Amino acid sequence: MTQQETTDQPPTPAPRLSLRFSSTGRGARLARQLAVQQLTEWTRLPHDGDLAHTVAVLTAELASNAVRHGSLPGRDFRLALLLLPYALRVEVTDTRPERRPEPASTASPSLDAPTGRGLLLVEAYAERWGWERRDAYTKTVWAEVGLASSSTVQAATNSAKILL
Repeated sequence: MTQQETTDQPPTPAPRLSLRFSSTGRGARLARQLAVQQLTEWTRLPHDGDLAHTVAVLTAELASNAVRHGSLPGRDFRLALLLLPYALRVEVTDTRPERRPEPASTASPSLDAPTGRGLLLVEAYAERWGWERRDAYTKTVWAEVGLASSSTVQAATNSAKILL
């Protein structure tokens, strides 16, 4: 039996960013701004493009839901961004695992209600979304938005390697 030498390197982990924010309106705004900034850093796509707008809407809705429905006094929420091969995944983790997000189709607000459309927007803008309980103290609501092409992701991965 001969020994074969391989030159394959282990796969590079996907670029990821994770930060905590205060469970306030200001924290939700900062999370939205950071998500768009990080998207443009990773992909080199314009700040005012369609993808940036979609990421802003998804992050704003998930973060505001965490502030409004998923916070406990003194507890922050966490925003995580993960650049997958063909999508950007936006995750928001809060400290109220018992408060599960209702599917948008069963939670339609009345026409004159000032709130209640967040998950409808998430469902409309995201390619996929869902939630999971990762431990006894938190839940994570996530949404994925597709990227235009694998070349966008390759460029983003290469630039992220430089930052790591």
